[in-house]
Amino acid sequence: MPNRFMESRQTIENLISTISQQGVAYSTDQATRDSKANTPHSPVSPDQTPAAVFFPRSTSDVSIILRACNERRIAVTSFSGGTSFGGALTSTVGGVCISFERMKDIVSLHEDDLDVVVQPGLGWVELNEQLKDRGVFFPVDPAPGASIGGMIAMSCSGTNAYRYGTMKEWVISLTAVLADGTVVKTHRRPRKSAAGYDLTHLVIGSEGTLALVTEATLKLAVVPQNLHVGLVTFETFQQGVDIVVALQKAGHQLEALELADGPQVHVVNYSKLARVEMAEKPTLWLKFAGSSLQLVRDQIETITALCKEQRALTYEITSDNERVDVLWEARKCMGRALVMMKKDPTDLFMHSDCAVPISNLAALVEGTQKLIQEANEANQKSSAVPKQPWFCANVGHVGDGNVHSAIICPAADKPMVDEVLRKVAGLALSLEGTVTGEHGVGLKQRDALLDEVGIEGIDVMRRIKSALDPKGILNPDKVFRLDDASIAKGAKL
Repeated sequence: MPNRFMESRQTIENLISTISQQGVAYSTDQATRDSKANTPHSPVSPDQTPAAVFFPRSTSDVSIILRACNERRIAVTSFSGGTSFGGALTSTVGGVCISFERMKDIVSLHEDDLDVVVQPGLGWVELNEQLKDRGVFFPVDPAPGASIGGMIAMSCSGTNAYRYGTMKEWVISLTAVLADGTVVKTHRRPRKSAAGYDLTHLVIGSEGTLALVTEATLKLAVVPQNLHVGLVTFETFQQGVDIVVALQKAGHQLEALELADGPQVHVVNYSKLARVEMAEKPTLWLKFAGSSLQLVRDQIETITALCKEQRALTYEITSDNERVDVLWEARKCMGRALVMMKKDPTDLFMHSDCAVPISNLAALVEGTQKLIQEANEANQKSSAVPKQPWFCANVGHVGDGNVHSAIICPAADKPMVDEVLRKVAGLALSLEGTVTGEHGVGLKQRDALLDEVGIEGIDVMRRIKSALDPKGILNPDKVFRLDDASIAKGAKL
């Protein structure tokens, strides 16, 4: 596959002229270009910052942009919420950026069918804000700030994944634009279809490398009734995992199950972002609801008995609306809280996003803690001058075996942390897991993806990429290298 792009000033100026004459807004302002290409988790070399940012308002606008870029062999990255963790937003070969910030409308709502058609720039929080008075909601809940387009591109999930699944389960169909400007509708609006290849799920999780989504038809759910939230603390992480396994075997379908280790709870207390002070022990958050209050009470009875069996240190379940919000916000603020553990503004927030079968989750967390501790100690001993120790914390969507392990470290220690995170990915694979449960591959996990699916799997992906984007203009270098020898020279990741 060709991997050469046209970057001359004349070519870019001609591109901008062609596209702007068709009514598509753009900017070449340096601050705007930097803001769409340089996020904390997707940094870019100054010489690889996109030359222009385009602001489409419609599918037609996106088609115009991509057709013009494809004709000139100009690379394209896309941007919506900018919250991606894996380096998927990083421009490695310059080119231009398409920002979806002006495509954030609800196109149509079908309450009787429990579905909604939206544009990609709409955030999931904003979508639910507009739906809240109708008794329905969109249940996929990553960190606030994520938008629908990015959530589809990364195949993300959130704290509701145990009950509702991931983004894959909540997309009915997509309107997407291919690299040459061709507009494709992957399916129509029925909940199921056996018509042809499943193009919808081919695009989901492709990280902007196969097509750009311009509309999505999403399933909606009825807002849960009789909502209760529980908070349980333990002496060990394994005790929390054991409760989750027992709940699953008993057939109880809770709304959410989240498990954090002691250091992660310390982060929340230290940040003061939550309105509750918690014991800094392994802590399990539970969310349950149901149309039958008796069913919810039965679940509470089961959980109470299990907590006693596992010798829980503390135990609370509440249906009080304010207390529910207080307890759950302590879980949802963890990402922001971790950043506050930096001792210096230049410190890095690095992480893994592995997932394993639930029964192997404690082994993954304990193994990760050991790998990081050993590397941290070796780093301390490598210098006669005292070095800043790393801070490590873990929190998991324990209901589906996904754990986020975070490391706060000085920028100078990045190579060592990269190496230990590679070992964590290897540990996850040895436990029958995956290197990324919801954050995607981007640039950071390309080598680990090769370990997971093998060269045969990568070759199949390359063939698909080559068929849909023969010039390779869409988000170059992401997910896998276009060939074994190619290197993303502009990537800092």
